Amino acid sequence: MVFSVARCALTALCSALLMSCAQSPTGRSQMLLYSPQQMSQLGADSFEQMKQQERVSTNTRLNAYVNCVANAVTAQVPANYGITSWEVVVFDSDQVNAFALPGGKIGVYSGLLKVANNQDQLATVIGHELTHVLAQHSNERLSRSQLAGMGMAAASVALGSSEYSQYRNTAMAALGLGMEVGVLLPYGREQESESDRLGLELMARAGFNPAEAIPLWQNMSAASGGKTPPQLLSTHPSNERRIADLQAQQAQVQPLYQQAKAAGLEPRCKA
Repeated sequence: MVFSVARCALTALCSALLMSCAQSPTGRSQMLLYSPQQMSQLGADSFEQMKQQERVSTNTRLNAYVNCVANAVTAQVPANYGITSWEVVVFDSDQVNAFALPGGKIGVYSGLLKVANNQDQLATVIGHELTHVLAQHSNERLSRSQLAGMGMAAASVALGSSEYSQYRNTAMAALGLGMEVGVLLPYGREQESESDRLGLELMARAGFNPAEAIPLWQNMSAASGGKTPPQLLSTHPSNERRIADLQAQQAQVQPLYQQAKAAGLEPRCKA
């Protein structure tokens, strides 16, 4: 009986692996177990929870500025992604961060504007966060956790044990949110680098200068006060590696920026 149950669990695991192979926009292999509809609902529910627990900014000028930048960037999201509208909320917090969730949700912490000194630098962050959604990084992370749980369940049953490690708040963590809403968790290094690259392309197509990504991350490095851990101990690329990669990518994205300007896409968002 024990081995029969274990065999069923392993069969389900194998079936999931076979049915869920996908590719990210850069061609990287992904394992995605959840539908876009499921992820959108998860994102919408989590966003509502954040709006209830976090302080939403009522600063009219600040909201207009962030929405101006976000709207310009989201306008360049291809229609095939199926997101027809984006909700943008500014949270009144000292956190130097922003996020995007499946279902078209964007959150920006007001503390970010102390480091992102102009519209191009803010667009760098928003473009980066948007591409986490477009590249289905939340789905990928949640799917990996789910598969790990299935594998552990099968192993535990095979050993005759009814107890095995449970992942708590797996879904929230997949969205980059901690157990306490408002705590943002990092994506993996591979996903972060992919979003850097895709985000640069997106902001450039919107008419924002991708060269401003470099001083942005220099600002981020300075704001961290040298407390960023070594790259091998962090899920994010080191600031130095990130800046070097962004510099190397300028040759590919500057032409997109020039094309956008030639087409009349020149955002004028004022803080």
